[in-house]
Amino acid sequence: MSDQDLFDARVLAPPDPARLEPSGRATHPPRILLLYGSLRERSYSRFTTEEAARILRRLGCETRVFDPRGLPLPDSTDADHPKVQELRALSLWSEGQVWCSPERHGAVTGVMKSQIDWLPLSSGGVRPTQGRTLAVMQVSGGSQSFNAVNGLRLLGRWMRMITIPNQSSVAKAWQEFDEAGRMKPSAYYDRIVDVMEELVKFTLLTRDRSDYLVDRYSERRAAGRVVEGDRVAAAALHSAS
Repeated sequence: MSDQDLFDARVLAPPDPARLEPSGRATHPPRILLLYGSLRERSYSRFTTEEAARILRRLGCETRVFDPRGLPLPDSTDADHPKVQELRALSLWSEGQVWCSPERHGAVTGVMKSQIDWLPLSSGGVRPTQGRTLAVMQVSGGSQSFNAVNGLRLLGRWMRMITIPNQSSVAKAWQEFDEAGRMKPSAYYDRIVDVMEELVKFTLLTRDRSDYLVDRYSERRAAGRVVEGDRVAAAALHSAS
């Protein structure tokens, strides 16, 4: 079987500089949704998330922090539950997200996972997370660990998000915050600033191009969607194969 028999040249999309450099660039503040993974009254993942939101606002972003209280367990009710609808609407509103979970038994918490599980890969043909940027953070009660952020990275990849390289892991979180829940000056705080700054940069670089970056041959082929304007390039690829 020849190479050209393995794909449909009509739906190939060779690099298109016009789509990489969109004519109209968004000028509104980056929209960032923040999720945290604990319901405790003194929740260090919530404190860390709120600290990140303050930094993001100083960097010129618009932020929303989702309160997971009242969110039902996945599959325990229909998706029309008000908290599920709120979460999904915020995900669609966002251009970037921050996920912060405590590490529990070497993994993310059930509260964190439930929020992510309520965000489907597809909803009515719209993907609530695909193409959005993502920063991951975790807090630990003991020594520094990276199990939770590694798990969040896996989930972000599965949700087809652009997960930035930097991340934050706050060890012994109980001693990093004052009585008001504000983070004390430290290298941990500086790292969170680094992560939020990088998230904003990646969001600004990709938000106008996200549709192009996540456009897939297999999905175009399944939908029978011919790529207009690429027929000449596809024909050239056919002849060269």
